[in-house]
Amino acid sequence: MRARKAWVAATLLTTVAFGGTTAAHADILFWSTQAAPVEETQAMREQVLSGFDEPIDYQATDDRGPWLTRIEAELEAGSGTIGVLGALHGEFVSLADNLVDLSDIDLGDVTLNATFKELGTLGTGEQKYLPWMQATYIMAANRQALDHLPEGADINALTYDELVEWAGVLAEETGSPKFGFPAGPQGLKHRFFQGYLYPSYTDSVVTKFRSAEAEEGWNKFKELWQHTNPSSTSYGFMQEPLLTGEVWVAWDHTARLADAFNQRPEDFVAFPAPAGPTGRGFMPVIAGMAIPQTAPDMEASKSLIAYMLRPEAQIATLRATNFFPVVETDLPEDMPASVRMSGEAIARMSDAENANPSLLPIGLGEYNGKFNQVYVDAFERIVLAGQDVRTVLDDQAETLRSVMEESGAPCWAPDEPSDGACPVE
Repeated sequence: MRARKAWVAATLLTTVAFGGTTAAHADILFWSTQAAPVEETQAMREQVLSGFDEPIDYQATDDRGPWLTRIEAELEAGSGTIGVLGALHGEFVSLADNLVDLSDIDLGDVTLNATFKELGTLGTGEQKYLPWMQATYIMAANRQALDHLPEGADINALTYDELVEWAGVLAEETGSPKFGFPAGPQGLKHRFFQGYLYPSYTDSVVTKFRSAEAEEGWNKFKELWQHTNPSSTSYGFMQEPLLTGEVWVAWDHTARLADAFNQRPEDFVAFPAPAGPTGRGFMPVIAGMAIPQTAPDMEASKSLIAYMLRPEAQIATLRATNFFPVVETDLPEDMPASVRMSGEAIARMSDAENANPSLLPIGLGEYNGKFNQVYVDAFERIVLAGQDVRTVLDDQAETLRSVMEESGAPCWAPDEPSDGACPVE
């Protein structure tokens, strides 16, 4: 009884905190961890959801605690007011057993990204969530660099071998290294190794951390580093060295390339990350939409999800949140240059036949920083200090194993699902 009272109290507190009531709820409640800043929430209500034919109560919090508490309270009670859930992929994992199968939603002629749709099954035979919007990391290049591309190379379908060759030709023909990498203290280098290099060479992030395939990937990156601007160890945002001309080719998060694209769109191109032996690894930040089993009106909730995946709603969501569409659609000409350029590159990357998405780490909690440090330390020892790759991977694998076992985090894509902590071979 005490536990049940606690759940009810949590529900009441959450309801009061977010301005709801426990009375009959006429609007469809869209309960989200996304678009939580006030201006984004307002834009969602006025620019995106106002076009739906039923009233929507869009409520958002960037604190997963209250978001999850309210859901769990309604599930515990066996009934609720939440019609649609909006959250990142990892936030749905613990709720999978309590989410409605969305396989029967009619999307009409909308073409949904197949890779992201598959992730929405959460490893089950049901469509536990449908993708809603995405952000990610891409490549950028000064147009001058295109004149030095290896013969036969397609900038929209590069391999790591071709990228290394391109960087080498650039260094030789321009007189200085022109590839740049955000290896500074504020750079997102760990995301490159977790989401790009490892999936492209091992089809794994954790389990095959110390594998022969991982060793091959690190040796390939060492080759690339030979043609990398040495100032990269101070770079945090790659837009700045691209604008100064220190760097002609770079990898970074879309938000950290935006100024270069917006200030001089005619001087730069955006394109997908390269591919390795096990695919075109990339790290999408995927938000999805789901329906809890306690939703008061299933058909209305499903209709809202279908509406949110219409191209016009996806474009409106992009304007409201700066997250990109997950459906095939043309971006309007009045979008900022960074949105148009990044959006096209993201679409090519995520729609590629060899696309191999690596999700953000899931379930690590307080161990998230230690997890990231494993990859940073490997980079610093292998690439900057020149230590033996095999020795470093064996050492760091033990640290990674400890992090996974202490956190208890199960595997996430592209690693195979695990019972309990994700294993390190």
